[in-house]
Amino acid sequence: MPNPKGNPQNFEPAQPKGSELLTYQLSFRVTKEMKDAVKAKDDPPEFCRQAIQKALDEDV
Repeated sequence: MPNPKGNPQNFEPAQPKGSELLTYQLSFRVTKEMKDAVKAKDDPPEFCRQAIQKALDEDV
């Protein structure tokens, strides 16, 4: 019988992919088309971080 409270491995904190800790959150509104396009990516959060970083680098 499966454990109704889930797998204990699911309770482990996710390991960050980069060297910096990702401790802050940012939210903003987008169109449905933009949301669907981002969600279709392999790693949507990393895609957004890279896109924002690229825009910030170009802005300076």
